[in-house]
Amino acid sequence: MPRYLITFPGGQGRDDYRIDDDLTLTFNGDWAVFSDEAGPSYAIPAGMGAAIERVDEPQAPDQEPAPQKE
Repeated sequence: MPRYLITFPGGQGRDDYRIDDDLTLTFNGDWAVFSDEAGPSYAIPAGMGAAIERVDEPQAPDQEPAPQKE
């Protein structure tokens, strides 16, 4: 399951946090969007300057998801 650490630039008064839910990260225009089967769950605009880092444990090669076609 992917895990993401989201950090915000200092001075915004926002706490950094980690997403542990089974969400998919996509980029739509100027937005980073976290979604599940029910649809979008959380979105961050690019203008906020947030950094999104994937922090989950490495998976064995036979457990990695297949590459997606665009």
